[in-house]
Amino acid sequence: MSVELSIIVPTFNESLNLPLLIAKVESALRGRSWEMIIVDDNSPDGTYQLAKQFAFKDERIRCIRRINRRGLAGACIEGILSSSAPFVAVMDADLQHDESLLPKMLDKLSKNDLDIIIGSRYVDNGNANTGFSKKRATMSLIASAIAKKLLKVKFNDLMSGFFMLRRDKFDEVATNLSTSGFKILLDIAVTSGPNFKSE
Repeated sequence: MSVELSIIVPTFNESLNLPLLIAKVESALRGRSWEMIIVDDNSPDGTYQLAKQFAFKDERIRCIRRINRRGLAGACIEGILSSSAPFVAVMDADLQHDESLLPKMLDKLSKNDLDIIIGSRYVDNGNANTGFSKKRATMSLIASAIAKKLLKVKFNDLMSGFFMLRRDKFDEVATNLSTSGFKILLDIAVTSGPNFKSE
């Protein structure tokens, strides 16, 4: 059966969170065709070993262990490029992102003329304080507002680490993305330009 959605999860020392994340995603996407690609930067806490144990039991789970390569952006790019699903999502392993939104995001993306959907913390029912200090949440909001104005892009939350996009649209910009840094969504927004349809 073909996979409809690939969920890319960049990890570093997330062995304690990984089992719960997988269980939550499995519950949220029950009845859907999905896979999870865990891209681990050689975590000393054994995250990649745990991920491979899950992969051995469940063909929907895959693990890419990166040696001598570090960084969230590079991990996301590598994970997305290893997927063949028409839609890809990126989310953190630290349980800050609401996995119950995945099916809604997938339905909206597949049924509308959109290229990307962002799990923004600054829209109705979003929460910029989960896992954030008040200061960090405020700084993130300000950074998003400045980036939107300077770059003239329409994305709601350029600092978000939770988003879903069409794989073919990612392929169009992949070779121009930077593998360094932590704000992969910001890089996608800048590289894709104003014609990238987002929500």
